[in-house]
Amino acid sequence: MVELEKPAFDAATFLANAGLGRTIVQFAPKQLFFVQGDSADSIFYLQKGRAKVTVVSPAGKEATITLLSAGDFVGEESLAAMSGLRLATAVAVSACTALKIKREEMVRAMHEEHGFSDLFLKFLLARSMRIQADLVDQLFNSSEKRLARILLLMAEFGKPGEPEKLIPRFLRRCWRR
Repeated sequence: MVELEKPAFDAATFLANAGLGRTIVQFAPKQLFFVQGDSADSIFYLQKGRAKVTVVSPAGKEATITLLSAGDFVGEESLAAMSGLRLATAVAVSACTALKIKREEMVRAMHEEHGFSDLFLKFLLARSMRIQADLVDQLFNSSEKRLARILLLMAEFGKPGEPEKLIPRFLRRCWRR
């Protein structure tokens, strides 16, 4: 009997196409991906567009946690517990295309496809490092430097292929201080 080889897993193909437990969804600007307190039953992979994640305090004060762009995951808290709740709200800033992955399919892919779990782990570590940098920025920098950093992050300053000359000179000087 001849055993057939399992085809190599391609994470880019997995994240680009619908399939078992995965659907491609479209969001208009200001449309919600999910709301804080909803059941956390899926994770989203942003294929196109920009989104933001916000949280609202019991007193009703809203804070933006992060801005997202193509290639980012959102809703990863769904992996933490079977019956968990969303910790934040995610909303489209521009028209978005996202792959909605059911929790069970995400867990299966991470267990069975080591290349995919490596990719997801790298994403989580990068986000964790960014959150740590944000906290350090908040604790130790002046409001002017914090504003400059946020504006540079919003403009995706320093990402490969991005034209840096669009960033005003005064912001670059403020960032380097």
